[in-house]
Amino acid sequence: MNLQLQLDALLPLGLGGADAGLPPYDIDTACLPVADHAALLSEFAHHRGVALPWPQQALISPRQLLELLAPLREAGADSAFELGRLLLPGHYGLASQALLQAPSLVDTLRLLCRHAGRLTPLLTPRLLVDERELILVWTDACGLPAGLRGFVIDLHMSAVASLCGWRAGRRLPWQFSFNRTAPRNVAQHAVHLGPELHFGCQVDAMRLPRAWIEPGWPAPTAPGLAELALARQADPQALRRGFLAALGDCLLRQLADPPRLEALAEAFGGSAATFKRRLSRHGTHYQAEIDRARSHVALYLLGPCGHSRDAVAQALGYFDGANFRRSFKRWTGMGPGDRVSPATVG
Repeated sequence: MNLQLQLDALLPLGLGGADAGLPPYDIDTACLPVADHAALLSEFAHHRGVALPWPQQALISPRQLLELLAPLREAGADSAFELGRLLLPGHYGLASQALLQAPSLVDTLRLLCRHAGRLTPLLTPRLLVDERELILVWTDACGLPAGLRGFVIDLHMSAVASLCGWRAGRRLPWQFSFNRTAPRNVAQHAVHLGPELHFGCQVDAMRLPRAWIEPGWPAPTAPGLAELALARQADPQALRRGFLAALGDCLLRQLADPPRLEALAEAFGGSAATFKRRLSRHGTHYQAEIDRARSHVALYLLGPCGHSRDAVAQALGYFDGANFRRSFKRWTGMGPGDRVSPATVG
């Protein structure tokens, strides 16, 4: 597959997500039913002896969900992983039913990516599949506090590994990459995720060799009915995207010539000043989001795909190799000519 076809293939495979036709939710948008994730956190906290205040409203915001999640870091060294085991498929309506009815691992993960706003509202997974492997990259939906990021990433990786192991009837040999330094004690990671742990990477991701993703799951009951209902807009909110996820979707379609700030602001229904403030509320800014999208794609094309740095530079809109080298060094701390290993990429 040539480079342009590979770039085009990223969107339908999930890297660019799906256009739900709905406004993205912000960190302070009250859009999450309290009976979904908040109820799960409350039950877990009760069993761990942690007191959580029960929200008084029917819908809470991602920020409020993070506030409920924060005390659970102190509920035990295994709390992120054990809570992750309960997260999916969950009890989130048709989206959870669709996960249970998916016929294969890839179908399960595509559904997870498409309906992340309902299933994993704090993070948006992005799926890449080629002839060698599967990569699931975790990206921010609407911004995470630095102090909670590792906990939330561990929770979601545990959730996917647990769900897929349960559906497959065996533990799958995932490789895990973390965009942070290794903790002093990795025992809980090793027990709950397995031995293939790589810290100090450029992205938070999970990888699985292609040979392990081909067999289908055991035949589900009512196969595909929930997915069909979702496709018919039975739960339109299940397609909603977090603000940063929607922004990433937009940028990934235009990496070679990113839209100016004013154009992005107009696309998201506001002025440039309002858009800047909105980015700031989510802990980021315009150039940081462009750099993030470009760096993720550059790492994928240089590493697993094996394209030359000149071809990748041109695909990303750099017609001066020196500018691309400087940018890549700023994004990753490496030069594009350095060996980009699978663990480094994801």
